Amino acid sequence: MALRFVIIGGGPAGTQAATVAARHGAEVTLIERDVVGGAAHLWDCVPSKAMIATGAAFGEYDDAVAMGLHPTTTEIDLDALRGRITGIVGRLEESGRRLLESQGVRIIMGTGRLVGEHTVAVDTADGATEEIEADAILVSTGSRPRIPDFAQPDGDRILTTRDAYPPTEIPEHLVVIGSGVTGVEFVHMFLSLGSKVTLVVSRNQVLPQKDPEVAAVLEDDFVRRGVKLVKGARATGVERTDTGVRVVCDDGRVCEGSHALLAIGSIPNSEDLGLEGIGVEMDGGYVATTDHHLRTNLRHIYVAGDLSGKLPLSSVASMQGRKIAEHVMGMHIVAHRHLDYDKAASAIFTEPEIADVGLAEADAFAEGRKVRVTKVPFATTAKALINNDSRGFVKLVSDPATGVVLGGSIVGRHAAELISVIAVAVTAGLRVSDLAESLLVHPALAEALMEAAE
Repeated sequence: MALRFVIIGGGPAGTQAATVAARHGAEVTLIERDVVGGAAHLWDCVPSKAMIATGAAFGEYDDAVAMGLHPTTTEIDLDALRGRITGIVGRLEESGRRLLESQGVRIIMGTGRLVGEHTVAVDTADGATEEIEADAILVSTGSRPRIPDFAQPDGDRILTTRDAYPPTEIPEHLVVIGSGVTGVEFVHMFLSLGSKVTLVVSRNQVLPQKDPEVAAVLEDDFVRRGVKLVKGARATGVERTDTGVRVVCDDGRVCEGSHALLAIGSIPNSEDLGLEGIGVEMDGGYVATTDHHLRTNLRHIYVAGDLSGKLPLSSVASMQGRKIAEHVMGMHIVAHRHLDYDKAASAIFTEPEIADVGLAEADAFAEGRKVRVTKVPFATTAKALINNDSRGFVKLVSDPATGVVLGGSIVGRHAAELISVIAVAVTAGLRVSDLAESLLVHPALAEALMEAAE
C-alpha cells in the first residue's frame, strides 16, 4: 500500500513536497484554500516583481536620452498592468496544477485542519466536509501581511501590500511604513511609476538587518531620486484626511500623503489548523520546535515555509518541501544533505538591486572571526560603463587561511542573478582561486566577481 501523504497548503513548500513524493510513489493529497502555488508567492512576490519590472521598463525611457535616444512620452496603463499581472499568476498556477495532476496528486480546494494525529478534515469550496487519513502530514499554510492596531486598511488610501498590485490609481504621494525588504521594494516600485515617496524608518538606517555599507548605497540612491527619509521614527497612527492620509509618528513628526502603505512584516496562517489540539507545540503562531528534517514534536507531522519560523523566502520553502518529501519517502537513508540556512541567497529588487549570501562582514567582526574582505566597484568593469550604470560593488568574504569563500554581497544591476555564482561557491566550499581562475565572458558584470576573488 502506498504511503499516504497529506499536505495542507499549496505554496512553494507544499507543491514541491507533493511533486517529489508523488514521483517516488506516495499517494499525495494537496489541500489549498486560495491558489495553487501559494497566496504569499502568487499574490505578493510575483505581482510585486512584475510591477518592479514594469517600473524598470518605464524608467528606461529616462535612461534613453543618456544612451543616445529620444523616445516619445509614455504613460502607465493600469488596466493593462493589472491584466499582465493576472496573466502571469494564472499561467504559473495553471502550469503548477497541470504538473501535479499529471503525477497523480489529488488537489482539493478548501480549508484543511487536523482533527487527529493522523486525520485531516477538509471543508471544501462547495461546502462539503471530508476526512482523510494520513501516514505523514505536512503543514505549510504560509503567512499574510501584518496589520497593526493603529491602522485600518481600506484598500483605497490605506493599503496593505496585497492592495497594491496595482492600486486603483498610482499614488501622487505614497507614505511607506516599514523600511525592511518589503518596504524598500515598494519605495523603488512606486518611485519608478512616478509617485513621490516618504519612507518612515524606525531605525537609523534602511534595511537594519543588512550590511550598513550596502544600506548606505540604497539610501543615497533614494535621496538622489527624491525620497524623503523620516529616520528614527515609529508610526503610531494612520488616518484619512480630506485630501489623503496622515501618518503620526511616536516622536511627534507627521507625514502627509495621498496614500499610505503598510509594510511591517507578516504573521503566520496558523489559526484553526488544530495543531495545538493534537499536541503540536506552538509559540506565537509558529511551530515551536523542529528537528533538521522539519518534523514537529509529533514525528510524522512536518512544517515548512513561513510557518516553520525559518527564512521567509520562496526558495527556502521550496527546498524545505523537497527535503521533507525525501525524508517521508525514506530517501534520506541513501543520500540526503540537510538544509543550511546560513547559505541561502537572498535578493532585494530595488534600484540598484541588493543580494547577499553566506557570512556577512559585520557578523564576522561581531563574532571576532578573522576573515578576508575584498571589494570591487562595478565602475571598474567595461560592461557597467556600457550599460551607463556604474553604481554598486561586489564584496567577497573568505577565510584568510584556506581561501574558502564564506559569503558575499552585491549591490548593482543584476545583483540577484550574479549572487548565484557566489552562492554556488559558498555551498560547494570553493576557494577564491576557483573564481579568480575562471574564464568568464567579456564584457560582463560578472568580471567584478573574478576581480574581487583576485
